[in-house]
Amino acid sequence: MRLGDIMRGFVLGTVTAMALLGGGALALQVSRGYPDQNTLHPERIIIGLDLSKSNPLIDNPAFAARVGQRIAGIVSRLGMASEVHIRTFGSYDPASNGFAYDTVISVRARPERVAAEIQRLIANTPRLVASGRWKSQQKTNILAFLDNSVRAVGCGGMPTTIILASDGIEDSEYARLAQGNGLPRPDRRLYRGCVRLAIFGIGQGTGSPVETSRLRQQWDGWARDAGFTRFEALNDW
Repeated sequence: MRLGDIMRGFVLGTVTAMALLGGGALALQVSRGYPDQNTLHPERIIIGLDLSKSNPLIDNPAFAARVGQRIAGIVSRLGMASEVHIRTFGSYDPASNGFAYDTVISVRARPERVAAEIQRLIANTPRLVASGRWKSQQKTNILAFLDNSVRAVGCGGMPTTIILASDGIEDSEYARLAQGNGLPRPDRRLYRGCVRLAIFGIGQGTGSPVETSRLRQQWDGWARDAGFTRFEALNDW
C-alpha cells in the first residue's frame, strides 16, 4: 500500500495528509540529466515506523510531531540523487505492514519538499492508527525489519542511514527485551555499507531511565557488532 493510497480521502480538520502528499511526489522519481552520480555524494535513508502498541508514536500526537520534525531535519539536508525509503513494522506479518514510500531527491522532489511530506506523515501516525488506516500491532520485530530492509533495499552503493521511530523494545522470537533478554549477535555481512543507526524514542513509555539506559546499551552493542560506524539513540530531545 502506497502513501498516496493511505492518505487519499483522509480528512481530519484543517490538517489532512492528502493535502501534504499530492501530485505524484510519492512515486519513485529519478531525474534525468544529472551529473555523474559519483560527483553528487548521494545518501540513502531507510526509515522504519514502529506501530507496536508499546510505542507512544501511535497514540501520542505531541511525541509523533517531535519525531516527525527530527527526521524531517535529516531528510532536508540530503543532496540530489539521495534515496528515501519508509516502511512500517511491528508484527512479522506483511499484511499488517503493506505501506511503502520510496523517492529519490531530484529537481521535482526537492529535499525540503520531501522533508515536509515526511514530517506531516509521521506527525499524523496517531490519526492514521486511530482511523484504522494503519493497524497497531502486538509484537515489535525490529531485528526482522532491519534484516528485511537491508535485503530488500540494501546498504550498497551509497552511505546508508537507518532510522527507527521506535521505543527499541524488541519483542519477538529473537529477544524479549522487556523481560531482560539480550539481543542476539547480528550477521555482520548483511550490513556492509550501513553507516548509521538511529533510534528516536528509545525507552519512551517505560517511565524508567534505568531501563532506557539498558535498552540503549543493548542496541549500541548490536550496532557495533553489525558494523555501523555511528549509533544514536534518543529518548527525548
